Amino acid sequence: MTKIIDGTNGALGRIASLAAKEALKGEHVAVINCENIIITGSWENIREKYESKRRKVGSGQLGPKVSRDTIKIMKRTVRGMLPNARLGGRGKEALGRVKCYKGVPKEFEGKKMILSEKNKVVKSISIKDISK
Repeated sequence: MTKIIDGTNGALGRIASLAAKEALKGEHVAVINCENIIITGSWENIREKYESKRRKVGSGQLGPKVSRDTIKIMKRTVRGMLPNARLGGRGKEALGRVKCYKGVPKEFEGKKMILSEKNKVVKSISIKDISK
């Protein structure tokens, strides 16, 4: 059985920690509507953080490769919350149990979903806006 998490208007960190926790328990997790997940904080600070990471790669400096794809941003955040997700072991196995989707795939339509907490956040930016 797959646990389905709807990311619409949910905070990136909260959704990623929920997905990581369930995957470590051995559950398969699907995060849908990844393009509608928000990152809380000041718009300028968030934008500058992601843009500076992208500039490092393009300018010939060694640095992390930060994708513009909303699914990859979500997957990278979940990976950061798992133990040894790069090296192997239970973190890598748990990351394999997490799937992220743009929109709602047909296989998950009409199924019971875990809705993300809808907090009243004043300062936030959508992952979709960062990936432009």
